[in-house]
Amino acid sequence: MSYLKFDRTTLSNLDRSLQLEHIRSNRGGAFNCTTLVGCNTRKYHGLLVVPLPHLSHHNHVLLSSLDATVIQHGAEFNLGVHLYGDGTVYPNGHKYIREYNIDKMPRTIYRVGGVVLQRESIFCHYKNQVIIKFTLLDSHSETTLRLRPVVAFRDVILLSHENETAHTTVYPVGTTGVRTCLYEGYPDLYMQVDAPSHWVDEGYWIKNLHYPKEQIRGYESCEDLYSPGYFEMELRNGESVYFTAQLEEVDVTTLPALFDSEVAHRKARVGLRSCLRNACSQFYYKPVSNRHYILAGFPWYGVRARDEMVALPGCSIYSDHPERFHNVMSTFIRSSINFIKQIALPLDMEGVRDPDVGLWAIRAIQLFLAEYPDDSHRSFYLDFVGRIIDYYLSDRHPILRIEPNGLLYAEGSGTPPVTWMDSTIAGQAVVPRRGYLVEVNGLWYNALCFYREARGEENFPEELAGVIERLGPAFEQTFVNPYGYLYDYVTKEGYRERAVRPDMLIAISLPFCPLSRAKQRQVLGIVTSELLTPKGIRSLSPRSEGYVEQCSGLQEQREHAYYNGSAWPWLLGAYTDAYLKINGRSGVTHLARLLGDIQDELQHHGISTLSELYDGNPPYDSHGGISFAMSCAEVLRALVTLERYNSEETPLANYLYYTTSNEERPTR
Repeated sequence: MSYLKFDRTTLSNLDRSLQLEHIRSNRGGAFNCTTLVGCNTRKYHGLLVVPLPHLSHHNHVLLSSLDATVIQHGAEFNLGVHLYGDGTVYPNGHKYIREYNIDKMPRTIYRVGGVVLQRESIFCHYKNQVIIKFTLLDSHSETTLRLRPVVAFRDVILLSHENETAHTTVYPVGTTGVRTCLYEGYPDLYMQVDAPSHWVDEGYWIKNLHYPKEQIRGYESCEDLYSPGYFEMELRNGESVYFTAQLEEVDVTTLPALFDSEVAHRKARVGLRSCLRNACSQFYYKPVSNRHYILAGFPWYGVRARDEMVALPGCSIYSDHPERFHNVMSTFIRSSINFIKQIALPLDMEGVRDPDVGLWAIRAIQLFLAEYPDDSHRSFYLDFVGRIIDYYLSDRHPILRIEPNGLLYAEGSGTPPVTWMDSTIAGQAVVPRRGYLVEVNGLWYNALCFYREARGEENFPEELAGVIERLGPAFEQTFVNPYGYLYDYVTKEGYRERAVRPDMLIAISLPFCPLSRAKQRQVLGIVTSELLTPKGIRSLSPRSEGYVEQCSGLQEQREHAYYNGSAWPWLLGAYTDAYLKINGRSGVTHLARLLGDIQDELQHHGISTLSELYDGNPPYDSHGGISFAMSCAEVLRALVTLERYNSEETPLANYLYYTTSNEERPTR
């Protein structure tokens, strides 16, 4: 039984199929992304989208699409799909699709009269190369296949239009293909096939292509793209032809073996865990040999320090790749120490100076050492933890100050934003959090207690022990309110933010929390009743002033909604920790049902991955990045944590889809 399979009914309905997107990346940060029917609906979509740092810090679309046409008895059937600004859809290739399957790779089966054609696509793991394999499964007469590439050569945040500066000349690459480059500064794009073919140099601009996702987001949504010509070849029953696009000439005789090798190294996506592990693997980014990162998400995010530290455990430890933890954390530690020493920060990571980033790094190390207590890096990591703690205590951070009561205080007006709630409108923070921040101080208390436990009482400085002793009562006195939950932030001027937000959930989810179990249970109850949704935790309670139930409209409207009601899947990691800490095994059924709701999302929007955020109200539509690292990583961590509580009495298989794959079965 295929887990990620879509039938003709779904695919032929563009209202549905154009909402379904697939993305695949490689270690160099390049990606391949489009809808299941191959129709681009975003300016970020393309078959070969690569980083070109000498041009900009964004990725660049080189190959936008590849239209296949089946020709029999002089009749042409174009399998491509394009949207135009006037509402036209042409060609209508989606009408010929019979099946789409994505267990290991995208596989589309078309039926045109008596012709059955299969299209399979691989985005290479370590190279900026896409290989598309066409196989003629059935035909009753001579069949010709035509492949027409459409190229862009532009930044993903820009759109192109027909112009006279484009270099539209196409140059042959031996007898196997062509190369082209529209604009100066870009590399040549090589396009080759492994079968005897004829290149027809028939180039033209495809005008007024429309990207509805950009229109919805309030951006320019139409552009012109260039098609330089097409390959044409004969195919017989059972024969396959491989098309490849990359930045250098390749030996086309190696394409079948390379394609098979790429497929062999991929694990089938057969359930929630394998899908999330696959998604988490996509975020691992190694632009150069000695720098390793976790990308914040696709298709538009780069490396963001806080996102990286939150997502790192799920993208390494809980994906069974502990070596990635070492690689990424080593890079992060170098950047953090440079920040502490006031050395120039790397340009390829944002947000190292944000006040809570060091605390999230300590939390990541805590999770790692819980899994690998005797790891050879233990001493190195604990030295870094001590260095971060000393940095906060020495009042050298540009924003955070240590108060006599042991709490950390974020100075300033809250603009620019200093926590994960970082949206702005006209340069002003939408949620101007400042002062004593509840999750920052929860992380701070946890960091100190973890460091004491890891070092041992006999090796723990008395000064730090005194901070912990003062910090616990101060936390309760500052944040606990008479209403059963915690203030989100408190200022020295006496302001107490009473809005019900999820930051208090982070504080109670940690292994070390200064609140009593009874108070933690009260907070968890408020979170469950007011913030929990089937897709994540709301950023604001519907009962609080300013709640926004849908994240829609223009950029300013969306920025306002992000942290005023939108539901964030990544917070389900903290919710799972808190719920199991308070309820133990009796909480498994509730959490399993919750993850069952999340599992359904894998077949909507970003296929086999999780989006950045969802509406706070039904039907909980997805928004933001198609595939978001914190969402995938923290839900995966929640799933693995939950599996460890699994028992015969509360089997997860009652709520989650599992195949017969041992890899996907929960561990008992």
